[in-house]
Amino acid sequence: MDTTRDRTAPARSPDQQTAAGEQTRLLAQRISSDEGATTAEYAITTLAACGLAALLVTLLKSETLLELVTGVISSAFGLGS
Repeated sequence: MDTTRDRTAPARSPDQQTAAGEQTRLLAQRISSDEGATTAEYAITTLAACGLAALLVTLLKSETLLELVTGVISSAFGLGS
């Protein structure tokens, strides 16, 4: 029994070479393309906005800050004493 294997690549026809070259070109184009970067930027911005909103909700649950904000709004609309 022969345990050695031929490690050389099988010969490709011209059509197979063209298809492989096209696949390589498309893969290189996708890797070098920055398509999708905008989506990632929107995702990061959305996460930052959600974090800020969570921080504001936490702060506004505090009784002292709630009274302060209510006082400022009341004064702005002339409802304060």
